[in-house]
Amino acid sequence: MAPRAAGFRTRDAPRSACYIDPPGRLPEPALLHALPATLSNLAPAAARGGEMDYVEIVLNAGPVVGGVLLLLLAASVASWAIILKKWLALRRAQAESAAFLETFWQSKRLDAIYQAAEALPASPIAAVFRTGYVELSKVTARQKGGEAAMSEQLGGIENVERALKRAAAAEVTHLESMVPFLGTTASAAPFVGLFGTVWGIMRAFHDIYQMGNANLATVARPISEALIATAVGLFAAIPAVVFYNLFVSRIRVLDSEMTNFSNDFLNIVKRHFFS
Repeated sequence: MAPRAAGFRTRDAPRSACYIDPPGRLPEPALLHALPATLSNLAPAAARGGEMDYVEIVLNAGPVVGGVLLLLLAASVASWAIILKKWLALRRAQAESAAFLETFWQSKRLDAIYQAAEALPASPIAAVFRTGYVELSKVTARQKGGEAAMSEQLGGIENVERALKRAAAAEVTHLESMVPFLGTTASAAPFVGLFGTVWGIMRAFHDIYQMGNANLATVARPISEALIATAVGLFAAIPAVVFYNLFVSRIRVLDSEMTNFSNDFLNIVKRHFFS
């Protein structure tokens, strides 16, 4: 009978007599003994792969990516400062404007309304009224009797109307101050972050070319820098675009209220002073 190949045994023979281990193979007890040590060596490597220090990556970023990150962080800080300032200013302007309109329609004397308007400096509608009241006082002081007075009256109401329009335009300009910066940040920050992303990817390919190795350890750091630049760009852009739209809508409401108040004030002036 031909001998059987090594590593195999007959069905009926005992294993210890016929089984031959292949050369170079460790006995089973040795494998079991070496398994815990092998797993313990692999575990730190897996842990090290998951413990990427992003703060260290940012601090050790290249000059281009580092400059992009600093620019985006500065834009984000400036945007949040503007957001807080304009939020408080518009909130106060709306509250004082509502209080002024209530006083205006409840009072019957313009001088009393003027004194109340001086106590509401943040209200754009009150500022429009103060300008119109001052111009109206100048016009009524120059009124005279006779036919000459009629032409002066017609020119006087036009002067009051122009003063109201100038005051409203000035108040809108004041309310819109620093808001365009939020729009610029909202539109430009993602592209600045994208520039940092592209530069980080280019750096990753450069490292691959220099090392001749395309493993994860080679490209992990520059790719992480690229993704961080994108994340910071979105972090600067998203709040800016949200609050830019919010502030623009509130300023439009105040502008509309100033226009309506100017028309109502002109009607009152025409009815009581130029009728």
